[in-house]
Amino acid sequence: MSKSGLADRLDKWIALTPAERQTLARFEERPRSLRRGAVLMDEHARNDELFVVQQGVLMCYVLLDDGSRQIVRFLYPGDLFALSALVYGRSLDTVVAVAHSVVCAFERAQMARLAEDHPRLMSLLLVLNQIERVITTDRLAGLGRTSARERVATLLLSLRAQMRQAGVEVGDSFALGLTQEEMGDAIGLTAVHVNRMLRQLEEEGLITRKGGRVQLLDEARLVNEARYVDRFEGLDLSWLPAAR
Repeated sequence: MSKSGLADRLDKWIALTPAERQTLARFEERPRSLRRGAVLMDEHARNDELFVVQQGVLMCYVLLDDGSRQIVRFLYPGDLFALSALVYGRSLDTVVAVAHSVVCAFERAQMARLAEDHPRLMSLLLVLNQIERVITTDRLAGLGRTSARERVATLLLSLRAQMRQAGVEVGDSFALGLTQEEMGDAIGLTAVHVNRMLRQLEEEGLITRKGGRVQLLDEARLVNEARYVDRFEGLDLSWLPAAR
């Protein structure tokens, strides 16, 4: 059976049938390699395709009136993105590879067939989309109501949760793979401020950094201080239809 990162992601929540897995594997039949810094899509550009991340990390951002950027989402293996193409036929943000990445493009018509032939899969994609929306809402809401320290702590916890869902190896420590500028653009801070907050968390024994990796030494305190909620937990999927 063909391998599918998207199927592996959804299979964490509910056991997929062989037919469902094969259907999702068809979304990943056209791999495209991207070097770090390569632009996959430009904001407002015409787009008739959707994508699944097969390897690497990407970011989605919008440009603000002052020329700065707001990163709205980081993408990991198994993530489905560019759903705006279903509604607007164009990209609502710019998508750039943060590391060497592989993405797979598929046509919008495949989503229509998915809705007709596999309504449970379509429902699961709705679930995935809502989780991502709430994660983004949490981060953007935090820009106006939390301290810089809380924002950095929340970002570390959120990114690690995303990596775990993507099947990225996350043990006692994990590789962020982001510059401090990229972190700052996601949480409304300068790179200098991000560095200062990371050093503060390190000096207080909450994290340690070595060789580009971060280790959470006191996760419970970090969660409590940041008031972090893992949006991948506590899901109610009892309403999902049965597989056809």
